[in-house]
Order: sequence, then structure tokens, then C-alpha cells
Amino acid sequence: MSAGPVWYAAYGSNLSLARLTCYLAGGRPPGAARTYPGARDPSPPSDVRPVELAGTVHFAWDSPAWGGGIAFYDPRRPGPSAGRAYRLTRGQLADVLAQEMHRDPGADLDPTDLTGLLATGTATLGPGRYETLHVVGDLDGEPVVTFTAPEGAVPPRAPTAPYLVVMGRGLLECGWTTQRAAAYLAARPGAGPAWTPDAVAALLA
Repeated sequence: MSAGPVWYAAYGSNLSLARLTCYLAGGRPPGAARTYPGARDPSPPSDVRPVELAGTVHFAWDSPAWGGGIAFYDPRRPGPSAGRAYRLTRGQLADVLAQEMHRDPGADLDPTDLTGLLATGTATLGPGRYETLHVVGDLDGEPVVTFTAPEGAVPPRAPTAPYLVVMGRGLLECGWTTQRAAAYLAARPGAGPAWTPDAVAALLA
């Protein structure tokens, strides 16, 4: 990881390649209130694959970009959860993480943090919502990394329709049916009772 590519495992709105591309090439995702500057290297991922995460994806916080809850990952709770792995450079991963934290991209991750991440499977870069990193597996011998909030850092909150639509599109891109995607999203902790499978399916239809 100190020299080669790394797989970033998305589980929220970045399940959609178009949405992730806003972090790489810049732009504003449909339904979001924020325009992203993009990464120093705007190249698309060198590979993209669906993955399964062992923990639970849930909705929480109150996002100024989306106006409601957004997805977080809890590796301690039972899964599986849907994910999508993007093969990025280390610099691209750092820039995605910076933009998730509403910071300007441009600084690489500390090599000490990366060494610790590989050694222990987790690293906390700061107190922010997406500054706790986890190694959740490997693909072709390269680590698969995701990031989330520290335990207990974000209160549950239902997502808005635009956020669910972006997540759902990502699942559809992975070959899911509308019914399967709707049932999965409605079952995420924090989604109900505001969102039922029928209500989510109507959004995705």
C-alpha cells in the first residue's frame, strides 16, 4: 500500500460511479447541494468490482450536501452489506477522503497512518465523520479500504430521496434488480419508518 494502488470500498452514494467521478474529475451530483473540486489525478478508477462487506451499513448524521442522513459502515455489527470497490492511486484515495470531510484535496495520507492501517486493520486519522479507516479485505493481493465514523459519533437519521436514488443507481449498476435494491435500502438501520421497500422502489423506477 505504501507504493501501489489501493481499492476504495464504497457503500453509500459512491456506489454510483457517476457520483464517485465527482470526487475524481469534479462536479455536483444530481440532488446534492455541493460542487466538488475533484482530485489531483482525475483519471477514472483502473478497475471497478462489486464487493460484500462483513458489517452493517446504516443511515445517520444530517448532511449539508444531501439534507438528511447518509450512509456509514459499522464493522462490528452483522452483515453482509453491499459495496463497490474502485482501484485508485494512493493520492486519489487521499483526495476522496479530503472531499468527504469538506476539505480541499491536495495532501497525501501520512505513511505512518498507512503502515498502521495495514498492520492493525484500522486507523483513525481524526475525529471527523469519515476519518476512521478499515481494511475490509483484499483483491488480487491489494488491500480494500473503506472509511466511516468513530463508534457513536453520528446519530441515526433517515436519508432524503435524492441520496437514496444515487445509492440505488449504484446497486443497479452492480446488476441488482429494482426490487432487491429497494428492499436492501429500506432495511438499512435509520431508513425506517420513513422509507419502505415500495417507497424506495418508486424512487428507483
